[in-house]
Amino acid sequence: SNPKVLKVGAIPDQNQDVLDKRFNLFSKELSKRLNVEVKYIPVINYVAAVTGFRTKDLDLVWFGGLSGTQARLQTPGSIVLAQRDIDKKFKSVFIVNKNLKINPISRIQDLEKLKDLRFTFGSENSTSGRLMPQYFLGKAGIKIDDFKGKVGFSGSHDATIALVNSGAYDAGALNKQVWENNLQRSTKRTKNIKLFWVSPDYADYHWLAQGDLDERFSKGFTKKIRSIILNLDIKDPKHNEILNMFNAKKFISSEASLYNEIEEIGRKLKKIR
Repeated sequence: SNPKVLKVGAIPDQNQDVLDKRFNLFSKELSKRLNVEVKYIPVINYVAAVTGFRTKDLDLVWFGGLSGTQARLQTPGSIVLAQRDIDKKFKSVFIVNKNLKINPISRIQDLEKLKDLRFTFGSENSTSGRLMPQYFLGKAGIKIDDFKGKVGFSGSHDATIALVNSGAYDAGALNKQVWENNLQRSTKRTKNIKLFWVSPDYADYHWLAQGDLDERFSKGFTKKIRSIILNLDIKDPKHNEILNMFNAKKFISSEASLYNEIEEIGRKLKKIR
């Protein structure tokens, strides 16, 4: 592969057409500003994103909290660059099919009402669709074995919505921001679903860069990428389009220490070893 091509990747947390539009748009802007070739490389699942980063097949990746922590721990020298304004205090939602006679809850203990239902998470390595929901369920005393049948792993937040909406599963957990987007833009996809519970805050998505980009491209290259991301301005029409695709008003600085809680929970649930 050409070492002078900056390879951008992302966890496949939504439908591929959404991801293609978002990251091709972002890559085009980055290429123009850096004056280097930037290529978005789709991956098939979360594990492939982490592996691609570890093997240096991906240089700059949009990760979730868990996948980014896994990738960073497996790739010495990698650098957390930025997160969206919404990522410092991110949330998961639990949703249920409307056919169930269950009222929304406000207390974490009441998650026990989901016992004996058919339940699906998102990807097995999703922060907002698996790790944190499983953590919160555990706080309510619910184990995966307490659900009816085998627990599901839909693969993405959009797929979780589709499965609960169709009645294939009674309930599921996903990224709050994707849920709200679907409510606003696709009433058909959510017509059979109601919101059950909104989780407490935690840190989630972020950009992770390889530690050797300055050596491969030019001195100060990594700093320049961070500056371009942080200075995306909602008042600029092109930037506005990119930020809208990321469901954000701006990007803010981030650092590895913000994900200490995710690492701790990941180790507890044996998603990080």
